[in-house]
Amino acid sequence: MGILSDDVVIISQSEKEDVTTDGKWCYLVFWVIGKPNTRWNLLKMRLVEASPSFSWAFGISRCYLSDSESQPPKIPDLFLLKLACSDRTGLLYDVTEVLYKLEINIEKVKISTTPDGKVMDLFFVTDTRELLGTGKRREEVYEYLRDAIGDSLISYDIELVGSEITARSQASSSVAETLFSSDVSGEQPSGGLHTSSNVSISVDNSLSPAHTLIHITCQDHKGLLYDIMRTFKDFNIQISYGRFTIKRGRNCEIDLFIVQSDGRKILDSSKLNALVYRLRAELQQPLRVVMMNRGPDTELLVTNPVELSGKGRPQVFHDIALALKKINTCIFSAEIGRHVTGEREWEVYKVLINEEDSLPVPRSKIEEQVWNTLMGWE
Repeated sequence: MGILSDDVVIISQSEKEDVTTDGKWCYLVFWVIGKPNTRWNLLKMRLVEASPSFSWAFGISRCYLSDSESQPPKIPDLFLLKLACSDRTGLLYDVTEVLYKLEINIEKVKISTTPDGKVMDLFFVTDTRELLGTGKRREEVYEYLRDAIGDSLISYDIELVGSEITARSQASSSVAETLFSSDVSGEQPSGGLHTSSNVSISVDNSLSPAHTLIHITCQDHKGLLYDIMRTFKDFNIQISYGRFTIKRGRNCEIDLFIVQSDGRKILDSSKLNALVYRLRAELQQPLRVVMMNRGPDTELLVTNPVELSGKGRPQVFHDIALALKKINTCIFSAEIGRHVTGEREWEVYKVLINEEDSLPVPRSKIEEQVWNTLMGWE
């Protein structure tokens, strides 16, 4: 297959539906619909960073992995961003939106509100650009936050705290029972948790002599390909060919020709059953959202699986804050922790609702709004 450009990632207007491969190059084509605020240059930059590094040799289309490919990934520096602000509706969303635009990842957060209406935000963050240790980058963050928060901003500080978060707060037994006891192998998970309906997965080992075909029909949602790909990644499975189409509404059909890490099709029935079980679980409930009583208060709980690499799902906290802002619901406190159950690790977002300063919104409405925002259905 000829390569028409030195760029490993190209974003352009679509011309024709053409996907080819010669068995050596991985050639992926996505037809996507952008939004007014889609940052195409940033998307291209991130895709390039996610692709294996390569070099050209005398015009021959051959891929050479650099030495860095065999090295473990560098653990980014962890910073503590401390903000003191006057409380108001939508404040947390405005802060997370600024951090998102500046490519600053929230790893852990602890937010509390004082009786006099002040908010202390503690964000443990990493910088995608790896520049947060410089004065210029910190000044940029401050300027963006000041523009977004305005007079509500009282104080601001950033300090380096280390390379990783060592403490992981565990979910309480009542939280764990509510969030992690549901069985998604059946038609309807227990516990009243929201699910994505109409998930069907079939396996065919007769169509291709070299590949196992996984056929999926399901509802489209934000991060659908991410949920499928991270599952295959956790199972150490490679995708050789694939097709993704959207039918009427949110209905999707996906065909994936896969092989094991040794390049062979999957014939082990127990391995196939485990893969199908996990795929169905991830597509029915990529996230779990529930409201619970916490004494006289109401707590919103959101959880999602953590990859084997330790990475959590992107942009969850941002979308939670956005959903609550849409229905004028104030946040009294918030915290991100992790919980281990069996062989899996989960990221847990705990948000205490400030019902005194919020409009009277039914709990079911809050759950539905957060679920739909996280799924990209709003």
